[in-house]
Formats: sequence, C-alpha cells, structure tokens
Amino acid sequence: MTRSSALTRCALLFTAVLVSLAALPVSSTAAESAKRVMLGRRIFFDTTLSEPKGTSCASCHDPALAFAGDHGSGLGVALGSRPGVFARRNTPSLLYLKYVPRFRFHQEDDDKHALETEPYGGFFWDGRADSIAALVIQPLLNPREMNNLDLSQLAEKLRHASYAREFQREFAGALDDPKTAATALGSALEAFLTAPEMAPFSSKYDAYIRGTATLSTKEAEGLALFKDLKRVGCAKCHTLNDKSPVPERSMFTDYGYEAVGAPQNTRLAVRDDDRGLCERADRDNPSSEDEWCVSFRTPSLRNVALRKSFMHNGAFSKLRDVVSFYATRASNTTRWYPSGTPFDDTPVAYRGLVNMSVVPYNRKPSEGPAVSDAEIDALVAFLSTLTDKTR
Repeated sequence: MTRSSALTRCALLFTAVLVSLAALPVSSTAAESAKRVMLGRRIFFDTTLSEPKGTSCASCHDPALAFAGDHGSGLGVALGSRPGVFARRNTPSLLYLKYVPRFRFHQEDDDKHALETEPYGGFFWDGRADSIAALVIQPLLNPREMNNLDLSQLAEKLRHASYAREFQREFAGALDDPKTAATALGSALEAFLTAPEMAPFSSKYDAYIRGTATLSTKEAEGLALFKDLKRVGCAKCHTLNDKSPVPERSMFTDYGYEAVGAPQNTRLAVRDDDRGLCERADRDNPSSEDEWCVSFRTPSLRNVALRKSFMHNGAFSKLRDVVSFYATRASNTTRWYPSGTPFDDTPVAYRGLVNMSVVPYNRKPSEGPAVSDAEIDALVAFLSTLTDKTR
C-alpha cells in the first residue's frame, strides 16, 4: 500500500469512527466511575493493541514526560508501531484534556475592539476531534502510529485482552460489534484521561497563586515578562490569571489557533506539507477555508519544561530555543531559517498567512530582539514553575 492510499484509508476510517462516536453519547456519571477509570488506565498501557504488538498509548504519551514524548525516536515526532515509520506531528501532552472545549468559531474582540470570528478549541493540533472519546481512536487506526487496519481488527484484540472480562462487564455486549467496541474503548479512555490525576494542578506556579509558595527573583521577572503584552506577548495566546487562586483560570492557552511559521525539523528525512487547521475537511465549517491554513492550536504550557520536542512539527528539542525563536524570529530571520527563505516549513502557497503583525513578530530587524538573553533565561525559569510535582 502506498503512503497516499494508506493515509486516504486512514482518513476514511477516522470519519466513520467520528460519526459513530458522535451518535453514541457517553454518560458523564459512568465516565467518572472508578471502575471505568481503572479500565481506561489498563487500555492506555496495553501494548497488545498496536499492529504489530509492542506499542501502547503510553509509548508516545509517557507519564514521566507529562504524557507527551516521542517513543524513543529522538526526532521530534514519535516512532510508530513499525520500525522506521513516524507520526506526522509532535506528540501533545494529554494532561488537562478535560478543559479543552469542543471546536467552534466564536466572536472575540480584537485590539481595536471590533468583533472578529476566530476558531477555538478541539483536539489535536488541527482541532479535528471534538471529544476525547473520538480523539483516542485515531492513533489506533493511523498507519503511521498504532496501525490497526480497521475497527474489526481492533475489536478482535479487545476480545483477547487481559481485561476483556472487565470490559464486557462495564460495556455489556460492546464487543459484539466493532463500532460499538470502539465507542466503548473511547469511553473508557476518556474516563481515565479526565480523571483527577490527569489534572493535578500541583506545580510551583499553582502553589504561588494559592499563596503557599514564593517565586524566586528570576522566576518573578519571567512572569512579569510573560505578561508584558507590549514587548513580549506570551500571555496573549498562553493566557493566565495570576491574581486568582483558582488554577483553572491559568491554563496557559486560549485554545485558539495561530500561524507562527515554525522552522523545518531538520532531523526528519521526509517532511510532509502540513496545512494545519484547514485540513479538518469540514466543508460546512469555515475552518476549511484557505485563510485558516497553517494555523495550529495553541498548546497549554503546563509542564512544558518536561517535553522532549516543541512546535507542531517537533522542530525544537530545547525549551530555551523555543523562547529564543519567538523573541528573535523577526529580528534574526537567518538564525531560524538558514536556507534564507523565511517560514521554510510552511507550504509556499500559505506563507503569506504567517502572523507578522503582533508582538513580537512585528519587530523590524533594526530594532533587535524583543528580549535579552538574560530575559530569555528568566522566561525559561518561569516556565519551569509550571511543572507538576511527580508522584
């Protein structure tokens, strides 16, 4: 099977699964049950559900890395279940998924107080899944990830899983039909991924806003810079409320979409043209329009210091480089695009959509970087306070 035919098959399967999941809503009461959470956890760590066996959800979403990671590839994108086959995009963290809203367009004020319609929410970098239950099925069927041929193959594996009896008790008759089995599997994983342990709010920053910890001088400087919308601009998209003791008000994302023009991931031998949000292929939704191409959802920065790679394409492996990129993209273009072509990982037809109008992207080279090296260090120090305590 060619790459194009495999991806087409993958897209068709995803569509069928999404329809199935949407038609069978999950009981919120059942999803919160301890038994379902425990079952979802067993599924999450089950290495028999991939093709070939050996890869689990946790292989790419490593608990030690805030449920992100690369399955040992070292390339910025995860190794799939087959040797030499890699995922298309960087693996996002699965912590705090319960706070991600469903995808929609909403009205918001821009800087001139005029209402603009903006995309918001949804799961994955391009918002293509509208629920956690739908999200978790996709990597199981993706030929570049866990590589199951179809729902029938996945259901057969569930019938022989070590937890099959518990699965049948929790979802009576679910294994009799592949689509029903997939819906039940999604419900179990959703229960685990929305359990309290997956939203711990146990970082130093959380203790700080609760009044039980004090930031160091450098961390406090980093926080002040992070909130400086006139010079740095981090908090415009990575929103927070450090005046509130309620951690849920500081998710460090607005769940919106942005075209930042990430540079090429030079560790990858093969790179795909990635159109981002407009790949949702929902013709009844404005997200399919070209103006939303190469926009990707703003990730939460919680636990960002634990991640092995950054940006949707895994271009960076060090947090300091990411901060430096944002601070100097406009003033030192050749540092990030050594080819001499700005936005060289963005498909040519969409390079004009990369944001160049807001702080700090709107700086002229003659103005120099938005922040100094010492201030970059302070920003990194603050970002490190967003790391949850390990259990």
